[in-house]
Amino acid sequence: MTNPVLVGIDGSAESLSAADWAGEEAARRNLPIRLLNVWANPVSNVQFSPNPEGMRFWAEGQVREAGRRMTERHPHMAVEAQQIYGVPGQVLLHAADASELTVLGHHGRGAVADSVLGGTALHVLARSGRPVVLVRADQPADETGKVVVLGLDLGRPCESLLTFAFEQAADRGAVVHAVHVWNEHEVHLAAPTPGAGLAAQVLAEQERGLAQALAPWRQKFPSVEVRHSVLQGPVAQRLAEAGKDADLLVIGRRRLHAPSVVHIGPVARAVLHHAARPVAVVSHE
Repeated sequence: MTNPVLVGIDGSAESLSAADWAGEEAARRNLPIRLLNVWANPVSNVQFSPNPEGMRFWAEGQVREAGRRMTERHPHMAVEAQQIYGVPGQVLLHAADASELTVLGHHGRGAVADSVLGGTALHVLARSGRPVVLVRADQPADETGKVVVLGLDLGRPCESLLTFAFEQAADRGAVVHAVHVWNEHEVHLAAPTPGAGLAAQVLAEQERGLAQALAPWRQKFPSVEVRHSVLQGPVAQRLAEAGKDADLLVIGRRRLHAPSVVHIGPVARAVLHHAARPVAVVSHE
């Protein structure tokens, strides 16, 4: 059985944008799609709250409407739209691990984004072994520059991250733009006798290392055009800037094996905070 593309639907504009993006992804890869709303009874003062059952019916209507729209746009696609009762993070995580890809809405920037990312989305991002894509409501669902930007840490080469980025580019007919970011100030602080040419020397070494890391993937995907850049400055900010016009920004997340830890790392969190385009987070060892 082919694993579907999973979308979390909560009726927000962000989740509907996620559904639009996921529909194009599933159609491009000839995959089924699963639209899922997870319902949990609200914990609040009933005296001042709407009827919980009415809220549940509204949420169920939202996921069914999303399914209807998906079928209209992609009539040949297998579409499943359902509501499941349970704890949203746990239910979505279980569904994500049985899916090819999970797509979630990203609720903007600032304190609200941190709050939302600290809940359901963070739980799925931090625990799922499958790629997770976050999509904003304020960005178009269609492609822009036919570029997949890949953030690489040369100290942690990652096969699953590279595979995902190159497969995405091949499916889209897009360019892979691999980006490695380093901090010039850290190099000077670490050097026992920093000199004027140290930064240029390190930059040249980083560029050679990035080219070497990409060489096997150029051979595996000969039809994919590859560009690479070594940038200086704050990692998350530079990655977000590099991906501002991309179809997709792909970053990695180290897989943690402590079951009680919900953590995606400061760079991944900051990239999600700053990035304007869809961001794919791929777990790796």
